[in-house]
Amino acid sequence: MLQNLYYFCQKIFNMEHQLKKEDSNMVFGVHPVEEVIKAGKELEKIFVQNGLRSPQISAICGYAKEHNVPVQFVPIEKLNRLTRKNHQGIVAFVCPISYQDIENVIPAVYDEGRMPFVVILDRVTDVRNFGAIARTCYAAGVDAIVIPSRGSALINGDAMKTSAGALSLINVCRVENVKDTIDFLKASGLKVVAFSEKAKQTIWQADLTGPVAIMMGSEEDGISEAYLKRADNHLVIPMPGDIDSLNVGVATGIVAFEVVRQRIGE
Repeated sequence: MLQNLYYFCQKIFNMEHQLKKEDSNMVFGVHPVEEVIKAGKELEKIFVQNGLRSPQISAICGYAKEHNVPVQFVPIEKLNRLTRKNHQGIVAFVCPISYQDIENVIPAVYDEGRMPFVVILDRVTDVRNFGAIARTCYAAGVDAIVIPSRGSALINGDAMKTSAGALSLINVCRVENVKDTIDFLKASGLKVVAFSEKAKQTIWQADLTGPVAIMMGSEEDGISEAYLKRADNHLVIPMPGDIDSLNVGVATGIVAFEVVRQRIGE
């Protein structure tokens, strides 16, 4: 019984700790969310109570669609877990960074006389993994990280802290349609390389010296089949040990610095 009480208290503590962590980025209530939008601040995600309808909610959802902000309709219990205050059926998270447009980033890199280096993340949802990847990418000279507007990690305080400030420095591009973005990158002269444990060619055998976009998938099921089909090449990180996969953050680091190694000719 004491053990059950301990676990219950621990669960309550964790919930309260989570609420405190999110408070700095969280806005709730119809008018506060409207004011944040009017102030020109970017939103990371919006949660709306199932069945809630009003002109204000419709306007907020219209803004979200126009700016690729994911909107999730959820039970009221979900909102109550996010905040105990009067949320009026809507909770939004303000993004601590400014998203960039990949269609502006690539020409700018070429204009600087450099070869673009892009990382595409397919459904990487763990905030600490995402923060660590951003830190690695910035250190490796990656020009942009591309993420889908739905199914990606929330950029919150944990992600910012794990990135050691890199998320404030590197270009993060949130896109509505990853397939269209892959097509744009290919049309812009980038080789799109997907990393999969099922690939035959190893990372050490491939030429990664030119303009390149590396694509990494979720830890649950890797890269989506639709994106794999659009890749120019499929590569694998050879692993002679008794494990067949790596943490996506570790894998991204290996790949990113292989690109660096090849580019500097060592």
